[in-house]
Amino acid sequence: MRISVSSDMDEPVARLLVEELRDRGHDVLTHGALSPGDDPQWAACSEAAAREVASGAADQAVVCCWTGTGASIAANKVPGVRAALCTDAYTADGARRWNDANVLAIGLRLTSAPLLKEILDAWFAAEASQDAEDRENVARVERLDLRDR
Repeated sequence: MRISVSSDMDEPVARLLVEELRDRGHDVLTHGALSPGDDPQWAACSEAAAREVASGAADQAVVCCWTGTGASIAANKVPGVRAALCTDAYTADGARRWNDANVLAIGLRLTSAPLLKEILDAWFAAEASQDAEDRENVARVERLDLRDR
């Protein structure tokens, strides 16, 4: 899978994220502080990663900033993106399952190496629900993107 990763800071958790994704066999595209010469501001690098998902250049993205909040807000401004700030494995599972999230947002401040691996395990193990109500909610969010164009 091709995954776009952004971080506004070159922190150990961000570097571990890239390493972990590559170790899992993913092709990783980096943005922000993880890519020399890129704009490291959270709004800019999160947007860049999200746009790759929206355009199909990446299958998914992981966006990072100190709390994860700004990165998720910026990513969610890109039509076609459903970014979820996940602080634990249960939330990551639910975000993929019920929300069909295609961008994972991570906070660099509180995410430890073991927690990061648990979140990634849950994120990649979960599949989007085929329940009619869940699909209708995702479709409603997609229609919101179309209204704002």
